Amino acid sequence: MAENKNDSIQDEQITDPQEENTITFKRSHLYAVLLPLAFVVGLSVGYIFWGRAPGTEVAQEATPQANVPQSTAETNPQTSATEQQEVQRYDVPEDDDPSIGPDNAEITIIEFSDFECPYCQRWHNEVFDRILEDYPDQVRIVYRDFPLKSIHPNATPAAEAANCAREQDAFWDYSKQLYSGKYELSPENYLLIADGLELDTEAFQECFDSGRYADEVEADYQYAGNLGVRSTPTFFLNGLPIVGAQPYEVFQDIIERELAGEIPK
Repeated sequence: MAENKNDSIQDEQITDPQEENTITFKRSHLYAVLLPLAFVVGLSVGYIFWGRAPGTEVAQEATPQANVPQSTAETNPQTSATEQQEVQRYDVPEDDDPSIGPDNAEITIIEFSDFECPYCQRWHNEVFDRILEDYPDQVRIVYRDFPLKSIHPNATPAAEAANCAREQDAFWDYSKQLYSGKYELSPENYLLIADGLELDTEAFQECFDSGRYADEVEADYQYAGNLGVRSTPTFFLNGLPIVGAQPYEVFQDIIERELAGEIPK
């Protein structure tokens, strides 16, 4: 699977028949607005392009490096701490998607991801487990699907297979195998992974063949696109947007500051 750091999807229509019930912030219909989110001097946690009209560029793989603009403290030492940390949080529902971590965790990370995205794979292999190990009581992660269909033809069926594994309480074990790099994404290997995890393969195959979760995966995709998500992986940490396979230290810094109450609500 080749890494293409700037692939994009053109001319895919995203619609949301329930948009008035789920979209909680205003979006421009003409331009994308860059929202930098900076919490420490010299470090930005990434960026997200909001508000492109449906039918224009929809998504791209996010490159793993973060932007590093100067902070206001560097450019103007007299700027107040509140002005330095001006942030905006977004109300992103968890829906009924898979989650791991305590229900009462102080921090919820909602991830929009793609099983065929190499940057998503990198993040899951290098960062995901470390967060859960270091913050077992404080962090909960919710997984929502955002398959980049035009450039990743296997991402949607892989997402459906993972949802079938969820029926047998094996979503996270199954997704770990999808992200492991051991398997090419194919119907044969989806069944092979299920068998290796000792799932009921007959029930799994029936679920997958029936397309039972096609609407669920598509609903996540449509919601994310209308929300303004353009890249994978994209995260919302207590509503704070983070784009790209950012390293563990970026998430650790934001988690620690959020737990300490240092980030404005």
